[in-house]
Amino acid sequence: MRLQGAHISYGPVIDLSREPRWSRVEESMGEDPVLTAILASAEVKGLGGGNLKNPYSTIATLKHFIGYGTTEGGQNGAPTFLGKREIHEQFLYPFKKAIEAGALSVMTSYNSLDGIPSTADDYYLKKVLRNDWNFNGFTVSDLYSIDGIWETHHVTNTDQEAAVLALKSGVDADLGAKAYSFIIDAVKKGMVSEAYVDSACAHILQKKFEMGLFENPYVDPKKAAKNVRTAESIELARKVAQASVTLLENKNNILPLRKDIKVAVIGPNADNRYNMLGDYTAPQEDSNIKTILDGVRTKVEAENIEYVKGCAVRDMDNTNIPAAVEAAKRADVVIVAVGGSSARDFKTSYKETGAAVSDSKSISDMDCGEGYDRATLGLLGRQQELLEAIKATGKPMVVVYIEGRPLIKTWAHNNADALLTAYYPGQQGGQAIADVIFGDYNPAGRLPISVPENIGQIPVYYNKKAPIPHNYVEISGKPLYAFGYGLSYTTFKYSNLKISQKGKENFEVSFDVTNTGKCDGEEVAQLYLHDEVASTSQPMKQLKHFARVMIKKGETKHISFTLNSEDLSIVNREMKRVVEPGEFKVMVGASSEDIRLTSTFNLD
Repeated sequence: MRLQGAHISYGPVIDLSREPRWSRVEESMGEDPVLTAILASAEVKGLGGGNLKNPYSTIATLKHFIGYGTTEGGQNGAPTFLGKREIHEQFLYPFKKAIEAGALSVMTSYNSLDGIPSTADDYYLKKVLRNDWNFNGFTVSDLYSIDGIWETHHVTNTDQEAAVLALKSGVDADLGAKAYSFIIDAVKKGMVSEAYVDSACAHILQKKFEMGLFENPYVDPKKAAKNVRTAESIELARKVAQASVTLLENKNNILPLRKDIKVAVIGPNADNRYNMLGDYTAPQEDSNIKTILDGVRTKVEAENIEYVKGCAVRDMDNTNIPAAVEAAKRADVVIVAVGGSSARDFKTSYKETGAAVSDSKSISDMDCGEGYDRATLGLLGRQQELLEAIKATGKPMVVVYIEGRPLIKTWAHNNADALLTAYYPGQQGGQAIADVIFGDYNPAGRLPISVPENIGQIPVYYNKKAPIPHNYVEISGKPLYAFGYGLSYTTFKYSNLKISQKGKENFEVSFDVTNTGKCDGEEVAQLYLHDEVASTSQPMKQLKHFARVMIKKGETKHISFTLNSEDLSIVNREMKRVVEPGEFKVMVGASSEDIRLTSTFNLD
């Protein structure tokens, strides 16, 4: 980024996604505060950890402050209805940890929280961020969200009043700058003290000085051309994609596939370059991106591969299902890539915020990305018809979901021989998916967000507070695939759980994991905790630690975690984070629903 002249990173996005209908789930890191905090902190450290003297540091901007990923009805920018304790316990935690890791900028959100627009909420922007956390960076509105105080939320009479309210509430920078253009006049009128302007400017100018932008404002284009999109970066993109592919079903161990078979590659996401990428992607050269078809071509001889698109993601008319069926009949196995897309087709109209404006006359593949909220979570267009037609051929079927949100996969769960999700796997995604399907990489991805069985279950996140959710009249109350779930080509056994106290509020939890299968593989061991009796209602299980460990076949790895006072703490009735004495239940396993070992300990 610095090589190309950028100084601020608009991320990590650390909204907790409890509402999969929301259009921006794809930008988040899932539904869990601990996982989100760990990933966000790692990203911030990778961006320089706040050391702006480092020539390759950028200012990490945490998005969006606060409660943006759980809006009413999944509507982007709609009101959020969460209690203050829930905000403190769950939603603020990733922001606090990322700031501790070195984040120096925080972006407000479009929603309101308990009737207060987030861009005018001095409780969170001043008391929590500045006073409680000692944040010394700068805050910035989301694009035109200051104007939204007046124009959308209607809590001021004019844009100028909105600007004054935002400035007084602790917003340093106006992204869009329409509202803050009225600030000079507001100061002259006595609506706001010049001291507020000085404070906001100081927060921003300090970081510019620390970064040396006044002394060295320019970059060298030749250096950028040489060091951007290097072979090493491309290989890293492949490794990231490999590591995130998540195997959900593998009936009769159909995967990995042999490389000497005839393969039909079918579906709207089988050979669509932009659909492999996330929202806000700029135009790309075809050579930059590997599709699933490209990946399969590196594994199987060309004469043994047949490709038919079959249908589009959303367009009901752009179909060729009969040709896809005939190709399937000629193959030994069928790989069908379905799902969604947030690919910019560069024909759709977009607001300056980046949000798409739907146009019923032009049906792009885009079903996700900013502004594309969903009312349902099934496959759109004629994709379901395509899957059922391929199933009717009787040929083995491997279904791959490319998706920005957890689409409902109940039919594929029941009918596919193998089922994978690769999210939006990026420029090397197609190669990585082929690596997994043909056994050159043993999958170890795990779901960062629960996959519902039915739209009526939402919200279906795993760490709900007591009491335990019960079943509905029609269906189970549990998700189709739980948070933390994912299969491997090998199997693992957990044993020897031990808990020992190492200090006043420190406990070591250790256990063994043995690879009992036929190949080497990675396991993601997960530790969940429950405070059995607390002064406020607590989640029935809450992830506290995890470890992704490579274990060779027949090998046993000893894994240990340390639970500290932060892990044991809750937000009590007085809104203070405290550690209360009592019994704690430890749960260790392969997912939030696949708990292999349990025990308890007492804190005096």
